[in-house]
Amino acid sequence: MNYFTSIKSSPVINDIVLFVVRIFVGFAMISHGFPKLMKLVGDKEIEFFDFLGLGAQNSLFLAVFAEFICSIFIILGLFTRWAVIFLMITMAVAGLVVHGADAFGDREMSLLYLANYIMIFAFGPGKYSVDGMISKRRESRW
Repeated sequence: MNYFTSIKSSPVINDIVLFVVRIFVGFAMISHGFPKLMKLVGDKEIEFFDFLGLGAQNSLFLAVFAEFICSIFIILGLFTRWAVIFLMITMAVAGLVVHGADAFGDREMSLLYLANYIMIFAFGPGKYSVDGMISKRRESRW
């Protein structure tokens, strides 16, 4: 039975795919977070979605934390599952609340990011990550 017709997966291929997805999605999300970071540190008045009445500035800070800082953690594979929780919440709010009344095309990107983050949360960072190196080191000490 060959790889294309089998339902079994290869751990090596799984780790490579998780690595590629983490890197791609992480850098892609940083490209959304960086302009928000510049808006946050800029001197212009902040106009942003006010989530749960926290205020525009605090909501923007939370979005920057998730989209920029947590994306760096995703790329490194460091505290991956913790970081991806913040990104899942941010993308759920963007796709279901902020753009909830919009056409699907306007919500599609945030929902695709959400699906990727759910996958990363479910399968973890993989072997090629800082979390993987830490786990390997812990196992070798036992």
